Amino acid sequence: MQKIAIFPGSFDPFHVGHESIVRRALPLFDKIIIMIGYNVNKKSFFPIENRIKWIKQVFENVERVEVRLHNGLTVDFCKEVNAGYILRGLRTSADFEYERAIAQVNKKMHPEIETTFLLTLPEHTPINATIIRDIIFHGGNASMFLPKCLNFEEFTINGKNSNS
Repeated sequence: MQKIAIFPGSFDPFHVGHESIVRRALPLFDKIIIMIGYNVNKKSFFPIENRIKWIKQVFENVERVEVRLHNGLTVDFCKEVNAGYILRGLRTSADFEYERAIAQVNKKMHPEIETTFLLTLPEHTPINATIIRDIIFHGGNASMFLPKCLNFEEFTINGKNSNS
């Protein structure tokens, strides 16, 4: 049986910390599905179509990585695609407490699904999508926090970015 992991998130935007987690997890799994989900507590900044396109660009030469959209529980998506693992990155102890609670609830609902945590690289610890969105919104240059293969010019809001 294939070892399939789901890497869920809103990825608004997908940044170097996310990319690092996926690339570092590739030796552990036969396939990783990056699942863009809807978070009812968050208002999207970038259109879903852009996020899908950008993530596909980052992994265009990696056959074992897929990008999918899902509106519902991550564990239900796992069942739908026969994934036995949920992949999550941890930056801080606060992340751990939050992710642990979700993992334990998921385990109670579907005991056969394991959650796997990878620690972020030290240089990625302060990076999060909220900070990146704020930089972009205010016309700053966030390119150092985005995957190198992506064109920063596409990450603008109201025509504003570092070149405005």
